[in-house]
Amino acid sequence: MSGLQATAELDLTGLPLPRRVQLRVATRLIDGFFGGLGSMSRHQPLANPKRHGVAVERNVPYAPGGSRAHLCDVYRPAASEGPLPVVLYAHGGGFRKLSKETHWLMGLIFARRGFLTYNINYRLAPEFPFPAPLEDCGTALEFVLRDAPARGGDLDRLVIAGESAGANLATALSIESCYRRPEAWAKSIWDLGVVPKAVVPACGYLQVTNAARFGERSRIPSWLADYSAFCGDSYIGIAGAQPREETMLADPLLIFEAGQAPDRPLPAYFASVGTKDPLMVDTQRFAAALEKLGANCEARYYPGGIHAFHAFIWQRRARQCWRDTFDFLDRVLAA
Repeated sequence: MSGLQATAELDLTGLPLPRRVQLRVATRLIDGFFGGLGSMSRHQPLANPKRHGVAVERNVPYAPGGSRAHLCDVYRPAASEGPLPVVLYAHGGGFRKLSKETHWLMGLIFARRGFLTYNINYRLAPEFPFPAPLEDCGTALEFVLRDAPARGGDLDRLVIAGESAGANLATALSIESCYRRPEAWAKSIWDLGVVPKAVVPACGYLQVTNAARFGERSRIPSWLADYSAFCGDSYIGIAGAQPREETMLADPLLIFEAGQAPDRPLPAYFASVGTKDPLMVDTQRFAAALEKLGANCEARYYPGGIHAFHAFIWQRRARQCWRDTFDFLDRVLAA
């Protein structure tokens, strides 16, 4: 298997039969909805990058070996030679589904706004659990640092972005750049000596352990809480997992909530989420933790927005979210 579109076998023996059935149905529906939406919309006329003044180089390898999981698409404004701000984008999908192909829209939007954008694949759980996806993001960052200058990229204006699981990975990558960590893959990022100027974790799944908190705080249906737990367990490989030191970077929210001062100044963060997203609690805690650390974090909450609502660009709230994102980046990158 390539690591893309991997599907876990559900171990649901601890659940009552009705909840087992609910979760199986939910998994198929949620995975199918987000995957199908991204793939099908890619073929409609407005998805053509040329209509937006954007050029795309597809399937650029960012790591040796030829794996499809280690490819990226590079989007850039066709009429500009640079210098261009740079975005490394990690897609969502519960660490176990979706790809750069389903998330073509994110590359297009950033490039249309003037960013040199690297929209990456990475290995997926459960075949490749933690830390494989995070290691791949680190490898992609190393590639971007080598590759972007030749494409007119300005690494002094580096942004790391992602949504949902991708927001988790983007945030963890920023921690690796700012904290001295014991993990070998984290040390390699620290040794680069590069801190992104900004991080954009949208609708972030920022703690994968203790998924029961969703039911406790958000009062979401049991099947949705079970689905969230399933994604987290697929990533770190332990059913009903609680935080552990060896998987702490899978819970970047908890690292910030621990209150330890970073070894390098943290980047600026723009965290957006809809008010009907069960993951809103993670963004609320994230903003509070960063405020205590004295970091620049702007959290925005969009009334009525569901999970990943900003991908529904025909909605007014989604367009407002993108305007707010770029207003924030304009301020930060100009500083």
